[in-house]
Amino acid sequence: MLDAVNLEEKFGLFDEAWSPKIVGHLNGQLVKVVKLRGEFVWHHHDEEDELFLVVRGELRMRFRDRDVLVKPGEFLIVPRTVEHLPVAESDEVWVVLFEPASTLNTGNVVGERTVTQLEQL
Repeated sequence: MLDAVNLEEKFGLFDEAWSPKIVGHLNGQLVKVVKLRGEFVWHHHDEEDELFLVVRGELRMRFRDRDVLVKPGEFLIVPRTVEHLPVAESDEVWVVLFEPASTLNTGNVVGERTVTQLEQL
């Protein structure tokens, strides 16, 4: 892709929360955008690290031993095997994810919020 990607435009194309959308590919990694509302589920990823870049709102990443607040313009890397719980501190949080294509949004937990087929925007 040799064109710039406008994140504001991409986030404007969908409304549903906790349903990542693909906006780019690089070196076996996917660039995803996702809107977060409320609390997700405790989970971990056995094989993949995840990068959460906050564009709008505030994300609280809960770990079993502490919380980390991630504000707009900041990112957090969650290493593989680390159990975490994303929580939208604002009404809605916009996040860009960088992660391997194999990453399942709910990691080791499969449930109603698991997304197996990602939409390309």
